[in-house]
Amino acid sequence: MLVDSHCHLDFPDLANRMPDVLQRMQENDVGVAVCIGVNLEDFPRVIALAEEHAQLYATVGVHPEYTDVEEPDEARLLALAGHPKVIAIGETGLDYYWQKDHPEWQRERFRTHIRAARRCGKPLVVHTRDSAADTLRVLKVEGAGAVGGVMHCFTEDWDVAKLALDLGFYLSFSGIVTFKNATIVKDVAQKCPLDRILVETDSPYLAPVPYRGKPNEPSYVRHVAEEIARLRAMPIDAVHQATTDNFFSLFKHANRL
Repeated sequence: MLVDSHCHLDFPDLANRMPDVLQRMQENDVGVAVCIGVNLEDFPRVIALAEEHAQLYATVGVHPEYTDVEEPDEARLLALAGHPKVIAIGETGLDYYWQKDHPEWQRERFRTHIRAARRCGKPLVVHTRDSAADTLRVLKVEGAGAVGGVMHCFTEDWDVAKLALDLGFYLSFSGIVTFKNATIVKDVAQKCPLDRILVETDSPYLAPVPYRGKPNEPSYVRHVAEEIARLRAMPIDAVHQATTDNFFSLFKHANRL
């Protein structure tokens, strides 16, 4: 079995064809997918999917790209994270690519998520873009290693990877690892300890080869696993087993079906 550790099934591209998406997950042995929360306004859609389908879980958080949305505080995050199908806090983190000005508000929002994660004992789903040094600094200062988490859609180099691993975090690889020119990502996928790797789609974005440029979906996570197996010269079944075991080791509030 495979797990898609990060997808956005509530987005219209996927929500409007949910029966087909779930059927293709089953056909491709993708037994679990995590619907990631990106703002509080849309969280009801995310948790509704997790409540309706046993193979789906949810997270709660506010993405660093979102500005004109409800600003989370610890109490609000904790209340929503108390739901049994919520297995993590996030997507949270820092994004200096889209939000270049006055980033302190981003850092404060990030700190709020980390503190909520520590209080509820659930791991973090971390987004970082053009902000690796600050992301790692805030995680360390706020003691995020106490709950751990995953650096989702990892695209940084091995030096950054080592620092994240030293904090106790997992690295999740998306369809980018299948792209021909993604040499840095491929290098990290080869070097990362096998017991710290997760796989994801980030669907409907970042479809892997051979679907690059088309809408992504959880069933395509098998192509990510296949590329990691190829890079590491390992049997594909071993990558399936390891990444699934890693998922349940990190997300302890998720149950094997």
